[in-house]
Amino acid sequence: MATPVIVEAVRTPIGKRRGALSEIKPMALLAHVQRAVVERAGIDPHEVGQVVAGCVTQGGEQGNHIGRHAWLYAGLPWQVGVTTLDAQCGSSQQALHIAAALIQAGAADTAVACGVEAMSRVPLGRSVYPDDPRPPDWSLDLPDQFTAAERIAHRRGLTRRDLDDWGVRSQGRALTAWDEGRFDREIVPVPLAAAAEPSADHGGSPPRADGDGTITRDEGLRPTTSEGLAALRPVADKALHTAGTSAQISDGAAAVLLASEGRARSWGLPARARLRAQVLTGAEPHYHLDGPVRATAQALAAAGMTLGDIDLVEVNEAFAAVVLSWCREHRPDPDRVNVNGGAIALGHPVGATGARLVTTALHELERRDAATSLVTMCAGGALATASVLERVS
Repeated sequence: MATPVIVEAVRTPIGKRRGALSEIKPMALLAHVQRAVVERAGIDPHEVGQVVAGCVTQGGEQGNHIGRHAWLYAGLPWQVGVTTLDAQCGSSQQALHIAAALIQAGAADTAVACGVEAMSRVPLGRSVYPDDPRPPDWSLDLPDQFTAAERIAHRRGLTRRDLDDWGVRSQGRALTAWDEGRFDREIVPVPLAAAAEPSADHGGSPPRADGDGTITRDEGLRPTTSEGLAALRPVADKALHTAGTSAQISDGAAAVLLASEGRARSWGLPARARLRAQVLTGAEPHYHLDGPVRATAQALAAAGMTLGDIDLVEVNEAFAAVVLSWCREHRPDPDRVNVNGGAIALGHPVGATGARLVTTALHELERRDAATSLVTMCAGGALATASVLERVS
């Protein structure tokens, strides 16, 4: 079997709701990173065997097979096959898993895994009833995301102060990471020329950019104090989570280029990391965002590793309780977890976040000259994903 390796990984800055990226159609956002990951690797795009794209709300501007239309919009070869999938928040991480499996199976020598979500333009869940604001009735005993997060907090005995402390930590670490230039290598600046005409109904504000006309920085960051978070009202009466301890509604895209180890060698491309393990698993429906606890155990077992073998961990911060629950169960070294902040500070464009987390993990491993990373996240529908990355020496 061929060994798949990551040769390049990029992401856009993450825009906040109705912020800098809200004027850009999701097809253009995804096309931007699809093209950039190929160009940065320096390969002929005709050599890409397949593309796997993740997107959660596949309706409206994100419907009709957005992965394929973005590839064509980018001016990339029409001969390349594309799949668009939905594994909820784990969509682009599962896209990475499938792309790696295609290479391992010999179905492709090279593949792009990517994802996008423009939540300002296509609200989460809008694909179910596009013209109806009512939430869908799934006829299942699945709590909504917020209710699940609250249940997790009570399950683990977490307090409002615990959650607030994590929110302050996330913002502080993300601000430090940006100040120190840690994200610079992974970012693909987005030119305002990529902006399409604003749609009539998404309510976006005029895009903001640096002086040279490009969007270069995540928008969700803000100086945060314990006192400031303590003053915020909870999302619901008697609840624990607030806007300061929940992931932000966001816009963004990310892409990862994989190749077989032999193909990367023949092209003279760096084999930067291999996938030691990959997991998509179910979670208890009652606590359906608590899946990273189980996904982590499965991924480590598949890799033949323990958490002590992992240098860096990325646990997606859908809500503070998700990460803190994971920490209480797995008892990691806290200095190895979300070292550059997470979705509470950076944002969570749901279909793109899995690829974004892998991109950030890869670049941070290289920056620290570390060896291994675990990436895990909860997902709607009571699912969770996990990947174990190992740098290739």
